[in-house]
Amino acid sequence: MLNDAEILKLFLPELLIEHFEMMKFEEENKILHIYFEEKNTAPKEFSSAMLQSKGFVPEITVDDFSAPRKKTVKLHIKRRRWTDVKKQETSSREIGILSPKEHA
Repeated sequence: MLNDAEILKLFLPELLIEHFEMMKFEEENKILHIYFEEKNTAPKEFSSAMLQSKGFVPEITVDDFSAPRKKTVKLHIKRRRWTDVKKQETSSREIGILSPKEHA
């Protein structure tokens, strides 16, 4: 039997399931809103740096429509803001899923 994460991988990008936690979901006016926050695990691409999580960058919303679901889905994604302790530089994980629109 599949667990929750394995089921979500069938419908959502794997990157989203691996690096983000689903915080909540709700249906409003026939639109499914799913809210994600990045896990407090530093991205591998910054493995050589000493990173600390310093909150989140502004949330993005990705519009998704799948014909089999016949339902519009809005993915609300909050990425962490990471600070390199030594360099005092900030960065965040790049996610290449669809074309995000800034959340208004």
